[in-house]
Amino acid sequence: DIEGHTLSTSASVGIALAPADGERFEELMQKADTAMYASKARARGTFTFFNPTMDDAAKARHDLANRLRLALRRDEFRLLYQPQVFADSRRIFGAEALLRWDPIDGPSIPPSAFIPIAEDTGLIVPIGEWVIRQGCEQVRRYADAGVDCRVALNVSGVQLQRSDIVETLRRCCRDAGVSPSLLQVELTETVLMDDAIVSQEVIQGIKSLGATVAIDDFGTGYSSLAYLKQFRVDKLKIDGMFVRSLDSDQDAQAVVTAIITLAQALRLDITAEGVETAEQLVMLRALGCGDVQGFLISRPMPGHEVAAYLDRTNMSMA
Repeated sequence: DIEGHTLSTSASVGIALAPADGERFEELMQKADTAMYASKARARGTFTFFNPTMDDAAKARHDLANRLRLALRRDEFRLLYQPQVFADSRRIFGAEALLRWDPIDGPSIPPSAFIPIAEDTGLIVPIGEWVIRQGCEQVRRYADAGVDCRVALNVSGVQLQRSDIVETLRRCCRDAGVSPSLLQVELTETVLMDDAIVSQEVIQGIKSLGATVAIDDFGTGYSSLAYLKQFRVDKLKIDGMFVRSLDSDQDAQAVVTAIITLAQALRLDITAEGVETAEQLVMLRALGCGDVQGFLISRPMPGHEVAAYLDRTNMSMA
């Protein structure tokens, strides 16, 4: 109790045992530290005994972090773009930029393997700035080609906390000579709630530039009506986990219906991700979902192919 307030604390504990894990203090301390990070990664507020496999995992993460630093200098990253279309006409109106890593000395590494390490090490900040810069330059190329295509960019929670994302957007748009209104920034529910005050300020700043803000993977995090009112975002994106089960799972149907109804009531746009079958598309249209993306529409593609896809699709719809 401190000045009338009850403060609660918790700990993540790592345990190393002598002599099995070592006999020297420094060795035991290092292994207990490794086990402690395993506790934090698992759930926090728990304890974990050291296991030799943790050393292997720690070494692999360390090696991958070093390779990430080199990847920025070697220009090993690239962006693919997945078209976003109107559900009723399937006309393309935008594309989501998706980060890919193709090391020059090995096979491609999926985002699920390197994004968490980039966030833990802070490398996501320069990588994220690279993504924004490349996205703005792609918008410029679309405009030069007479193509009207908005680009959606995913922003990490670490970027929100450790960088001035609004100034980065402003600078990259200025350098590329494009309007921020052609950009959409996508944030997850978890990112928004990690620091609601900072998130609210950032969203206001992004919208003041003229860009729009979407909540990505909606339905998998907090899903609080209070924060939807507080943050004043422009769009909800239904997580593909629900969409992929839409035509086979009544519970998924109920969740998707509720999200669409909520978005309509709050006058928000809505996009369904992960659309893979014609049946899913028909159901989404019947439920009133405005926009969709997924393998049924198109797999992610290089930026220059999106323009050709747009021309081809819109001509077939004419």
